[in-house]
Amino acid sequence: MTDATELAARAGDRDPRIGLRAVSALRRLLEQLEAVQVRSARNQGWSWQEIAAELGVSRQAVHKKYGRQ
Repeated sequence: MTDATELAARAGDRDPRIGLRAVSALRRLLEQLEAVQVRSARNQGWSWQEIAAELGVSRQAVHKKYGRQ
């Protein structure tokens, strides 16, 4: 988690170039983590509705994003 912590710290940097690059990297990391957890939930038999509820999105949104993976 050191990398994620460092990125989070950089996201608050006074230099917008550093901050924006860190935000972009955090966004990519978050997408990867979400995909891993959605796969895990599906492998454990979770419904799209259950996953969507935990993510705070609609069932259709989560299915559209991950349904074909």
